[in-house]
Amino acid sequence: MQISKILHTGLLCALSFVAFAQQADVTLTGQVRSEEGETLPGASVSLKGTSHGTFTNADGKYTLKDVRPGSYKLLVTFMGYQAQSKDITLKAGDHFKHNAKLVSETRELESVSVIGRTETKEINRQAYNVTAIDAKKLQNSTLDLSHALDRVSGVRVRESGGVGSNMNFSLNGFTGRQVKFFLDGVPMDNFGSSFQLNNIPINLAERVEVYKGVVPIWLGSDALGGAVNIVTNTRQNSYLDASYSYGSFNTHRTAINAGYTAKNGFTAQLNAFQNYSDNNYWITVDVADVNTGEYFRNQRLRRFHDTYHNETVIANVGVVGKKFADRLLLGITLGKNKAEIQTGARMVSVFGQWHRKGNIVMPSLKYQKKDLFVKGLNVNISANYNLGQEQNVDTVYRRYNWFQQFKQYEGKGSERERSLYKFRNNNGLATANVTYQIDPRHSVTINNVLNTFNRKGRDELFPESAKYEQPRVNTKNVLGLGYKFDYSERWNTSLFLKHFSQNNKFSVSYNPTGNWGDEAFMTQRNKFEKLGYGIASTYFLFKNFQLKGSFEKSYRLPETDELFGDLLNLEGNIELDPETSYNYNLGFSYNGAINRVHRFSVDANVLYRDAQGFIRPRLNANQTKQVMDNLADVTNFGVDGEVRYSFRQLFTAGANITYQNLRNNTRFEEGYTTESPLYRDRIPNMPFLFGNADAAVFFKDLGKKGNTLTLGYNLLYVHAYYLYWPSLGSDKLDIPEQLSHDVNVVYAMADGKYNVSLECKNLLDAKLFDNFSLQKPSRGFYVKLRYFISK
Repeated sequence: MQISKILHTGLLCALSFVAFAQQADVTLTGQVRSEEGETLPGASVSLKGTSHGTFTNADGKYTLKDVRPGSYKLLVTFMGYQAQSKDITLKAGDHFKHNAKLVSETRELESVSVIGRTETKEINRQAYNVTAIDAKKLQNSTLDLSHALDRVSGVRVRESGGVGSNMNFSLNGFTGRQVKFFLDGVPMDNFGSSFQLNNIPINLAERVEVYKGVVPIWLGSDALGGAVNIVTNTRQNSYLDASYSYGSFNTHRTAINAGYTAKNGFTAQLNAFQNYSDNNYWITVDVADVNTGEYFRNQRLRRFHDTYHNETVIANVGVVGKKFADRLLLGITLGKNKAEIQTGARMVSVFGQWHRKGNIVMPSLKYQKKDLFVKGLNVNISANYNLGQEQNVDTVYRRYNWFQQFKQYEGKGSERERSLYKFRNNNGLATANVTYQIDPRHSVTINNVLNTFNRKGRDELFPESAKYEQPRVNTKNVLGLGYKFDYSERWNTSLFLKHFSQNNKFSVSYNPTGNWGDEAFMTQRNKFEKLGYGIASTYFLFKNFQLKGSFEKSYRLPETDELFGDLLNLEGNIELDPETSYNYNLGFSYNGAINRVHRFSVDANVLYRDAQGFIRPRLNANQTKQVMDNLADVTNFGVDGEVRYSFRQLFTAGANITYQNLRNNTRFEEGYTTESPLYRDRIPNMPFLFGNADAAVFFKDLGKKGNTLTLGYNLLYVHAYYLYWPSLGSDKLDIPEQLSHDVNVVYAMADGKYNVSLECKNLLDAKLFDNFSLQKPSRGFYVKLRYFISK
């Protein structure tokens, strides 16, 4: 509690800076037009390095009020146009006017194969080790967000199957819940199964920011190894983006994104998407006849009980550009999903009736205001509460094999664990971020994230069972205090403190009498409280050569599914402790050009992680489920890098590679005096060498001016890795080396208004595996139609 008081005192001290004497106000106005003289509503106008920024209205006009006198760099940007930068000097009492005329750039085709740094260079100029993906360049593809991220250096997205399957996100050796996900800066901890990374279409995002290791203070959460921030379209203009795709295994995807902003500030946004797939792709397995026991090896068969669908709608209405709020939105997220369960944690477990379904009903509130009460004081508040529910349906007493044969049994049983359990997690989340820009060089930030969880449910098959009435309650709070020093355009440094706290309430069963079948429950509580800290700094040695370094001591509190289980393939472990890590990052980036024709970039990073209480999955005692467990000490030394090249706007290519050396650093296991045989073993079931390569050729004005044809290619490589500990057993099972090829053809017409794309994924029909023996989809073909207009 003493630590928490210190940070709250820091909040009061930070806000006390508003007592600084204010100088006479300066107002900036102007209008933004294209070369042809058209007004550009929704263009971004900002003063670099400050909190001052706005968007042009329907007439292309903008106003920046209450700016302090001084020298600034005025930035004007608009999608499809070259950014404009102008050095300005403001004097006390001035009314400064600047009309900007933006030059149209030849738009690169939004191709599935072109992945690189976002054109918003400010993202990559941060001191943090961050890679930003310009999602607009991928919106003609059938990719979801997880597969787009799978092409970023340091990232591996591991799936247990096809569309909608369970996924595990790995970033520089940290995996699963050690990496946190955000939607427009709001944690996605409580979004439920209807809103997962691998069912969100790429069209929902404008860009995606991947923070490796150290996470900035304004993304307030207990991220141990990094964070992913999905940034949606927040421009104050009107637009429509609609697409539909169809492909192998009866896969359908639809996405609609629309926005409207009136002159009076009223705004409405709609994001809707749908996924459906039979997931009946080909696999190669060994099968035993359920009646005779005869064994058949290497049978090529289709999956038969893996249909998945989800539908989601996100709607927001509110106002923008008001005196009391730059943005005030009331929203609702509605969604549902159903997933048939084909296998357990391994493919030897086959199911034919078991399924799971769920929905999301989540009201939300978002409030943003720059210069609240005083200049330089910016406030961002959000809150949501998920009222959705999940249900596990397992009531058929059968045993299946991959031939779709089954053996029916008498009585009331199930395929895994008889259940009609329906539950609500009652997840609430509230965030508050307050930043005060003391002057152009100094700023302070306070960020707080509160997350609540209270699982309630019942099973109509066992209405009298007391176990469903037992508490599963969790409250988590992360409070952060940060300071940023911008010495110049070439150097800036950030310092921060984070306070982590968690309270769990749960029950354990015991036998009070010793008689068979007698069961009682005892309510217990535990509590964690930790303090983390860090620093991030960057220096531009030359204009295009950037050095970065960062360090953080971070904690990650156990998640509710890890503590209480997910009632699917993850068994709960209430004994889990928080994990902590000392994260070190050092990297550089260089961007160059030869004769303004050949452009290239190089990024490289070195990392070291020293984690205690490292939480990772293992198979439970009967090898039917996974369970999370703490390893006392895990270290990781790794490197990743990316090289990109482009020739004019006709050709682009790039490649990245990642190596991570995760080692078990636990020398003595608990209760043993001799050295563990697993000491310094490589962590099993974790890829350690992988990479991507891509290339694309552009044919401009093909068929008609403004039309572009793109031919694209992408390669994924993953080196073989052990399934179990290398030092155990003589027969080393491994997950084999994987090589996957994807090709695509995209034809964009009328400068991207109408788009048609054809894709082939896993071109050579390779056998791909991620988790244990679970095989991923075979070769598939897909077509996508997309319409996009923005005013």
